[in-house]
Amino acid sequence: MADSSPAIHFSTSLRPHRSLPPDGFKWLIRGVVAANLVIGLPLYMLGAWPVMGFMGLDVALLWWLFQRNYLDARRSETLVLTDRELVIDRVSPDGEREQHRLDAYWLKIEQGERLIVTSRGNRVVIGRFLAPDARREVAEQLQAALIRLRSPDYEHPWDREDGG
Repeated sequence: MADSSPAIHFSTSLRPHRSLPPDGFKWLIRGVVAANLVIGLPLYMLGAWPVMGFMGLDVALLWWLFQRNYLDARRSETLVLTDRELVIDRVSPDGEREQHRLDAYWLKIEQGERLIVTSRGNRVVIGRFLAPDARREVAEQLQAALIRLRSPDYEHPWDREDGG
């Protein structure tokens, strides 16, 4: 019985880059709190006590922004190019899944400010969260996989070294 599953020509998982790991975030917050105490305590002693409240607000805002950033980092896209189609599987930060299927034969890659794949009138923007260099690299890899897909390499008996 022949295997009828289509061959995978390209597969990748895209995730947003986060340069500060959680341990680094803890140290950053500790440093900001220490700096605020060094600046705020003398001002508090001089009678400018409202300054401490505002310094607490900046720590709270910084903490909230980083938590929001880490939540957004749970976003991902998986691209799989088979003989028949390009499957784009998206997962949003809240876990909601979205899937797009584009015909591989008609697939076209448009590269500019955004990376757009089109097929038979359907357009999908991929890698919105990637840096421009990373988007360009994904586009080049996907284009190379499309070229390999569209120009298959056939093995003929006369190509073998053993002659048969």
